[in-house]
Amino acid sequence: MRLEKRALILPLLSSVIANVGIVLAQNATVNVDACPGYNATNVSNVRNGFKADLVLAGKACNVYGKDYERLSLTVTYETDNRIHMKIVDPSNSRYEVPESVFPRPKSWDGNRDSPNINFRYTKAPFSFTITRKSTNEVLFNTTGYPLVFEPQYLRVKTSLPTNANIYGLGEHTNSFRLPSDNTVRTLWNRDAYGVPNGTNLYSDHPVYFEHRTTGTHGVFLLNSNGMDVKLQTVNGGTSLEYNVIGGILDFYFLAGPGPVDVAKQYAAVAGLPAEIPYWGLGLHQCRWGYKDYYEVAQVVANYSAANIPLETMWTDIDYMYERLVFTNDPQYFPLAKMRELVSDLHARGQQYIMMVDPAVGVKPGVSGAYDRGQALGGVWMKNPDGSDFHGLVWPGVTVWPDWFNPKTPTYWENEFRLFFDPATGIDIDGAWIDMNEPASFCMYPCSDPSAEATSQGLPPSRTSPPPASTLSLPIGTSVPSLTSNLLKRDNMYTNVLNPPYAIHHAADNLSARTAFTNVIHSNGLIEYDTHNLFGTMMSSATRDAMAKRRPGLRTFIITRSTFAGAGAKVGKWLGDNLSTWWHYRNSIAGMLNFAALFQVPEVGSDVCGFGDNTTETLCARWATLGAFNPFYRNHNADAPIPQEFYRWPTVAQAARNAIDMRYRLLDYFYTAFHQAHLDGTPVLQPLWFQYPKDTNTYGIDLQFLFGESILVSPVTQENVTSVSVYFPNDIFYDFKSYAITNGVGATVDLSNIDYTEIPVHIRGGVVLPLRVSSAYTTKQLRKKDFELVVAPDRSGKASGSLYIDDGVSITQAKTYTARYSYSGKQLRVSTKGSFDVGGLKYRTVKVLGVQSAPSSVSLNGHTLASSAIAYNSTSHSVAVNVTQPLTSSFTLKWT
Repeated sequence: MRLEKRALILPLLSSVIANVGIVLAQNATVNVDACPGYNATNVSNVRNGFKADLVLAGKACNVYGKDYERLSLTVTYETDNRIHMKIVDPSNSRYEVPESVFPRPKSWDGNRDSPNINFRYTKAPFSFTITRKSTNEVLFNTTGYPLVFEPQYLRVKTSLPTNANIYGLGEHTNSFRLPSDNTVRTLWNRDAYGVPNGTNLYSDHPVYFEHRTTGTHGVFLLNSNGMDVKLQTVNGGTSLEYNVIGGILDFYFLAGPGPVDVAKQYAAVAGLPAEIPYWGLGLHQCRWGYKDYYEVAQVVANYSAANIPLETMWTDIDYMYERLVFTNDPQYFPLAKMRELVSDLHARGQQYIMMVDPAVGVKPGVSGAYDRGQALGGVWMKNPDGSDFHGLVWPGVTVWPDWFNPKTPTYWENEFRLFFDPATGIDIDGAWIDMNEPASFCMYPCSDPSAEATSQGLPPSRTSPPPASTLSLPIGTSVPSLTSNLLKRDNMYTNVLNPPYAIHHAADNLSARTAFTNVIHSNGLIEYDTHNLFGTMMSSATRDAMAKRRPGLRTFIITRSTFAGAGAKVGKWLGDNLSTWWHYRNSIAGMLNFAALFQVPEVGSDVCGFGDNTTETLCARWATLGAFNPFYRNHNADAPIPQEFYRWPTVAQAARNAIDMRYRLLDYFYTAFHQAHLDGTPVLQPLWFQYPKDTNTYGIDLQFLFGESILVSPVTQENVTSVSVYFPNDIFYDFKSYAITNGVGATVDLSNIDYTEIPVHIRGGVVLPLRVSSAYTTKQLRKKDFELVVAPDRSGKASGSLYIDDGVSITQAKTYTARYSYSGKQLRVSTKGSFDVGGLKYRTVKVLGVQSAPSSVSLNGHTLASSAIAYNSTSHSVAVNVTQPLTSSFTLKWT
């Protein structure tokens, strides 16, 4: 019998090998640019656009499969600034990103008679351009590059200007401005320890901004399949080419014309960022490797002893019993002690966050989460034969929830309700999601996960004895004072495990160290199409579970893997970086990508680095840079040395100094987050966002704007105390000394920058609302009075705003808003809203850039006594004691 089977299989195998050889030879010789492309026929007008048939224009190339003979094109002017183009197979319903995962924009008010960008096309062979109406310049141009549309290969190519300024297409650790010569951006989410340069990482954001001196535009391809996006310069011509291994072509073209305009327009498509709780902007501390509850509590106590403000304490997978999600180790992290720890933190005005992994250990009778999932009929991802797909993660052999299964949201919400019950469980304030690409330790083809779990020693054993059950927590209860329904798609794929076009995936196979691409979801979709959605879908389910635990309160979820639109519900950290100066520098570009381009504003790196040993000077510099990350967290792995900020005197002082600046600025930043939630204005910005015609700014990714008005210029080299700072042609004020720098569009060398300091400047033209002093917790900070710092631009004008609410509620019954306007030596403050700000006051108003002492200052028309006015001839600033209630509107004028 075996010989007969072998006799049948060998000819078949020989035939397969022969066919593969033909395809490979064909791929190696075919010039895709010489493929026939398509001709546009049956063009007809539709609402705000048109549609057409695309018919293969000649002999098929069949370069990675059989060319489709007929396609359907629709072009819609959704708004005056957004064109939506879709190319699909009219005969079969191919996979596209589900509406339930990425809701499409609903309101259309576009008019193709008066748009700011135009879609123009040539019928034979079909090509198209996107042009800017005001300048008639071409923004996207496929002329000379035929469209290729095959079951597992979609190709669109556009020409670009020489040395094009392209940003986005993440996640990556390339420079912020992508090199336009021989750069391949691969989008396929993976566990990427060390975040290696030039590879695909944890997230998929297929959007790019292109900036020119004449304006900025954006291009978003809504497709979750694996892809290569190639930037190439050949014979002086630059191009950008999409090579996609499935789905459809679903493009959005965004007009701009400014970079902030493009950011807002993308937010209208991808979703406006979620508002985060006020406390989420405080300092967070975590480590993988805290061995027990007492060590966690000791870290909290040590921060208090060092007088370093700590807002939120985190715990990694160490708390779990045998690394099983929704469990706690009864010896090392007993429930009673964990509840006591959380209670003490809450009494101190602090928060607590724990990790939740997606993988559920296959431990019947041990893992309640597994048993309850099984009781629901199995809510796990499946193999093609219907059995549970098994992988390998920390607890050993695991299954993963199928986020497309209609039972999974209820299952996940119930697990959160049980384990994190405020009355009987661990009352967390936020959740942290890791390993959700999804990651697996099982080496492909993973034929025996149980054997691999044994060989890898999973779950790992504890290496220290448990703490005594009688230990009292060392932290106390006070803190120090400081001064849609989905259907199965006919994908027509021939090989989802090894597709004919191989994207530049850093691993050797699409299924390596993750769920296999032939895994089946309950609605018939396959992992080949939906892999890049897993992290965002888990994040959304976790957000919903947290919202049901605390109805009405904003959630705080930090995740590792994201897809376009994730920022509407969660924040993101930049993954498992290393404690090196390169990773320190590169973290800035990573933040700018997510906050300025991808609409995920709550983002930051692991401060001081996750892997390898940090150093005192690196950690000191990173503590100051981290204070200007939207998400500010010190976190490292179990093997390197401890790196809490209090471990070195220099680092401790650097953290104190930086947190003092951050917390005084926190309401300015919170206001920026609120504005981002309203219209997508980025909370972090590269310099070219505010200086779009200054070509020197286009490649800068070692400086950035915190909000629109705080210029941050960290020291970025080891063992130096100087930095070259680029100042655009504008006026800037040192944040601490108020010293003036008149920028001329050139670099300035700043020297003698202590390891505990970071250069920060106020961009002229802003009125900053600052707290008069910092505090240990954000709860204390909200009780601090304000001062206004007026930093006029070169025309003597400035403006600003302040937004205050209760900091935690999703729906605000009452809010407070102040607007500030300064011109002609007069400051007007206007307020509105009924939110109760208590007895908070504006203590002082400081006006910068004043060359001589004022002769007279009046408040609401009444001349102030000279004792209320202090002029500093060194900093050329004047401070006026106003002591006005925060609820008051007033006018301050000086001569």
